[in-house]
Amino acid sequence: MATPAVLAIDQGTTGSTCLVVADDGRILGQAYSEFTQHFPHPGWVEHDALEIWEVTCRVARQALAAARDADVRGVGITNQRETVVLWNRETLQPVHRAIVWQDRRTTPLCRSLRDAGHEEEVRRRTGLVLDPYFSGTKVAWLLEHDPTLRDRAESGELAMGTIDSWLIARLTGGAMHATDPTNASRTLLFGLREAAWDDWALDLLGVPRALLPDVVPSAGDFGVALGEHLGVDVPIGGVAGDQQAALYGQGCWTAGLAKNTYGTGAFLLLHTGAEPVRSEHGLLTTAACDAHGKLAYALEGSVFIAGAAIQWLRDGLGLLESAADSEAMARALPDPGGVAFVPAFVGLGAPHWEPEARGAIFGLTRGTTRAHLVRAALEAMAYGTAEVLEAMEADSGVATSELRVDGGAAMNDWLMGFQADVIGVPVRRPRIVETTALGAAGLAGLTVGVWASPEDFRAAQGEGRRFEPTSSSELREDMMSHWRRAVRATVGWARDTAAGA
Repeated sequence: MATPAVLAIDQGTTGSTCLVVADDGRILGQAYSEFTQHFPHPGWVEHDALEIWEVTCRVARQALAAARDADVRGVGITNQRETVVLWNRETLQPVHRAIVWQDRRTTPLCRSLRDAGHEEEVRRRTGLVLDPYFSGTKVAWLLEHDPTLRDRAESGELAMGTIDSWLIARLTGGAMHATDPTNASRTLLFGLREAAWDDWALDLLGVPRALLPDVVPSAGDFGVALGEHLGVDVPIGGVAGDQQAALYGQGCWTAGLAKNTYGTGAFLLLHTGAEPVRSEHGLLTTAACDAHGKLAYALEGSVFIAGAAIQWLRDGLGLLESAADSEAMARALPDPGGVAFVPAFVGLGAPHWEPEARGAIFGLTRGTTRAHLVRAALEAMAYGTAEVLEAMEADSGVATSELRVDGGAAMNDWLMGFQADVIGVPVRRPRIVETTALGAAGLAGLTVGVWASPEDFRAAQGEGRRFEPTSSSELREDMMSHWRRAVRATVGWARDTAAGA
């Protein structure tokens, strides 16, 4: 008898992963492929949206082919969130490369809006800050730099969306132009409390309402993925931005539960329940999901560069053969040799929000080796996470008793042990670290009935591993002081440069 299952599409920054997840938690089929990164100017990052579509469709078919005994009843989609695509509604052809969340080209626009005094109102309405990270200023840039696009946008010829909307449009043959609240809340255009597109924000950035997708609950009806793409018609029943999908996949459905995803960047979310919590410590207020995929809220802090630093040491400098080698290299050293690495290649995120910052390495000596640099890059992931967690506890007034982790770097046992030492609380890693894809599967599976309840979905995942802290509070403070000194120097360099010093 065929096994009830869900196809989970996880469209990430550097590649697309597809899993076929059975109702008992088994992964029946899996496929992955990278795609091209484009860097047309310093600080600019672009993707070919058609390549993303083609790669995603191919790996979905591969995963489905591997899951021979699966009865696939639904599709869940999770995605790199702030990356934005503009396309022709009729032809489904993009009119420009996708502008990626890492892209910093709208830094001058964000600065001018801050200087004009708009930041406070933006934060009040959207929960976000004026930073190039978010989608809205990217769309504004596209419309400003090609005047013909604005006329086409206002007439309704064009559609915009984050990658979830782009994939939904392609999978449904253009029948659906939709997103969910978690993705909408990352655009600078969505009113958090009203859970609707915000006219004031649209006017501020000059984005026509005609461009925007419908907002559907994360566990909801996003149309039908056509058989011409996947081999069989399947309803799309769940959508969430990658970090909120991971939050859901980790079972963080109620206030006080937190998770960190170590991917290209590191993304820490703390569920705050049914009411948004305003941050006073440089965090974002964002949409999340409750147990049934309905709207809830979270605090979020983003470390823009995490695993990407190891990727740079591997591909840019040739210091290691594979990212997996980093664990043995770090474990072989008693300490980082005084080296501190602040990988602010695309600016600093929470809690600093310094878009002009760039990567910096401190403490180099003649005794510094490639292993010291690799270890410092791993340590930077843990330190950045600790800074964000401190800010979350200050905003929420809740002390975290456990941090749930996922993402590729979460498989590094040395890093997870070091993370527990730095934050002073246990770190829990699930049995399957692909919780981003699992979260999308869970949302879709609830919609189409693969799981009868959220608890059934979580029970199917089984138990993972727990890392206990071993360092003293004095050592933790010494380590964090070393990190904060490096961050202060990095921020100082950026601000001196901006001021022309």
